[in-house]
Amino acid sequence: MTKLKGFEFWKNTLKSARFVVAPMVDQSELAWRLLSRRHGAQLCYTPMLHAQVFVRDANYRKENLYCDVCPEDRPLIVQFCANDPEIFVQAALLAQDYCDAVDLNLGCPQMIAKRGHYGAFLQEEWDLLRRMIMLANEKLSVPITCKIRVFPEIAKTVKYAQLLEEAGCQLLTVHGRTKEQKGPLAGVASWEHIQAVRKAVNIPVFANGNVQYLNDVEKCIQKTGVQGVMSAEGNLHNPALFEGRNPVVWEMAEEYLEIVQQYPCPLSYVRAHLFKLWHHTLQVHHRLRDELAKVKSLDGLIAVNQELKLHCQKEIAQLKEGENPQGGLPFFHWICQPYLRPGPKETCKENGASRIEGSTRGKRALEDEEDGTLDSLSKNKQKKKLRNPNKSFDPSLKPKYAKCDQCGNPKGNKCVFNLCRGCCKKRAFRETADCPGHGLLFKTKYEKSLLWKSGQSSLEKIEVKTQEAEVEEALLLKEAIDGVA
Repeated sequence: MTKLKGFEFWKNTLKSARFVVAPMVDQSELAWRLLSRRHGAQLCYTPMLHAQVFVRDANYRKENLYCDVCPEDRPLIVQFCANDPEIFVQAALLAQDYCDAVDLNLGCPQMIAKRGHYGAFLQEEWDLLRRMIMLANEKLSVPITCKIRVFPEIAKTVKYAQLLEEAGCQLLTVHGRTKEQKGPLAGVASWEHIQAVRKAVNIPVFANGNVQYLNDVEKCIQKTGVQGVMSAEGNLHNPALFEGRNPVVWEMAEEYLEIVQQYPCPLSYVRAHLFKLWHHTLQVHHRLRDELAKVKSLDGLIAVNQELKLHCQKEIAQLKEGENPQGGLPFFHWICQPYLRPGPKETCKENGASRIEGSTRGKRALEDEEDGTLDSLSKNKQKKKLRNPNKSFDPSLKPKYAKCDQCGNPKGNKCVFNLCRGCCKKRAFRETADCPGHGLLFKTKYEKSLLWKSGQSSLEKIEVKTQEAEVEEALLLKEAIDGVA
């Protein structure tokens, strides 16, 4: 079949999808995709997969894609993070028979993406991106798509999008935030950037950002002119978002748990989904929050979910006429609804945002924790402090490590080469040297092998001499016998 491109691909293969579930690490697995599709989603992405691991590890391929084949789970786009054209294409070739397109992640802003040099941290490397997309467009039997974040400047964002289109990208998803806008600094996504991109390219565009209700989807399409809208956080807190409904949480939770029993996934994925769905209720029932975190089986999660349901039903029975939701929520806490991530304290003050007493705090500044008091520490550090009362979290008291001369990692204190273990191992092997500090004994082992070989040759000489003496003795004995005869 001829590979479809651009709008033909969107209309025929993706069935003109408008409601899209985003690729989410460990959160857009098969069970969640099926739940979302039942409630209005028309297109789903797999979780972000690591191209290099996908090529190298057969189990990784099986667990994340090959075992997740389901006729209901189409159309489907597989997303990879990568920074090498050859590896990206190898991974895509292994995945193309299980999906309708392959997406290159150019939007992940997290620290792990920075360390791995992929996602949004490739957005300045236009030559590399051009080569990756051109090669994928040439080799794959399915279209190549991209998901990007914007630059602060609209003009640069437009040039970036046009570059990807020229290289062979057939569909572009634009998240209207920069790579610096994440966590408490997320802020509002810029639909102006998305609108400018849509006008500048001749391929379908999906918008991502600021979607909490179905009417936000309609507003976004009208404002930007995009072909579809992608949701991540909104979908996690309300899988029925694209139906325009706000159901009670246990309806969605129970349906999801039933799907998980049919299409199993790691327990950590299920737990994370329940924490998102029950987010507002767990701010009220702290004991059940701890229970949800501790249980170690699917049956245990189902039991906690049932207990949360019973608590909420009891509260509903006790509701007084005309009573309004507490905590500034638009609905009562047992109803699926958006979660507005709190920003930094300074932003809250500038915007005049009201803070509910006892609500979740924004990200703390590092100096807030330097006194080491329990009130100022995170929950994780409080637990460590209880286990070890003498433990200090003062950054100035942390030991300073000398850096490896080659790679910058902490070097071994007793290393004879002043290197970290990885660099030391390479050098010791190359030079056939020892480093007792790292327990590397290449020279010693080599010398022992030489001694063993020389010992073996000595034994062989002794054996040869012994054999020769035995032959000579046998000949003499034969001559003596012949003389007597």
